[in-house]
Amino acid sequence: MDLHGGVKLEKEPNKNQSPSNIDFQPSKLGTKEYWDHAYERELECFRESGDTSEVWFGKESMDRIRNWLEKQNIPKDVALLDIGTGNGELLVELAKAGFTNLSGIDNSSTAVELAKAVAEKEELLSLKLQVADFLHPFPCLSHYEICIDKGTFDAISLSFDHPGEKLRRYHQSLLNVLKNGGLFLITSCNWTKQELVNHFNEGLELLEELPTPKFHFGGKTGSSVTVLVFKRKE
Repeated sequence: MDLHGGVKLEKEPNKNQSPSNIDFQPSKLGTKEYWDHAYERELECFRESGDTSEVWFGKESMDRIRNWLEKQNIPKDVALLDIGTGNGELLVELAKAGFTNLSGIDNSSTAVELAKAVAEKEELLSLKLQVADFLHPFPCLSHYEICIDKGTFDAISLSFDHPGEKLRRYHQSLLNVLKNGGLFLITSCNWTKQELVNHFNEGLELLEELPTPKFHFGGKTGSSVTVLVFKRKE
């Protein structure tokens, strides 16, 4: 399911098109207020039961990222940033896999409060979690060797307020925090491979597309999720 509530078919790529100039119908999923309220409910549920809600894109999305990183033999102390960390479950999984230099940001203070509570429950107090808006300068962030996005870019694209400009600012922020030669892993249910490549081609090059389940409908092949790995150009 995509953020609009339907399954995404592969679109015919337009090589001159990028997310910066493609418009989706705006959605409440593109507003900070929606996510603040959603994480308020999750935090209340966590305090009552100790359980987090369903993982964004499903648990398999976290397994896919963790397994890929482990297969690359990436050093466990690599500086990694989770962009839009939400409840922090991805960082918890990576910490359990042995990664030690993990940071997460979210523009929702309630999300960060929840992520800190989850980390405390798991006794993972080394996770660095902070409130920050990736679209604006934040001097507390340093340069990272890996950046991961699992839904944040999608949510920004559904904004009511100048989504194209916000996507361009996202790109610039990514270039600012990702080291030369660093890796950017993005999971999207709104954008095709070609659209993402077109958007991030300045300063980044596609390294790999990670396999996701495919389906066939009406003579077309599609997927509900696209997962790409980019490398910051030296």
